[in-house]
Amino acid sequence: MPLTVDQLAVEAMQLPPASRAELAEKLVESLDFAESDEIQKLWVQEAIRRRDEVRSGKVKPIPGEEVLADVRRSVGR
Repeated sequence: MPLTVDQLAVEAMQLPPASRAELAEKLVESLDFAESDEIQKLWVQEAIRRRDEVRSGKVKPIPGEEVLADVRRSVGR
């Protein structure tokens, strides 16, 4: 007979902290697949939208060096 969730939790709590963290990570990863596929699709759509804005001239890209210089100025470095 398989262990119940409560029994699994009791067993897991007896593991060293690093092992509990690894187990927690594996459990979370097992839940993320469907979500991550949807998130990936949304990011692809966003990337395409941004690409199209640049190509159409609606948005003007800013060189990375310029952006970094602005950030450094704003944080006083």
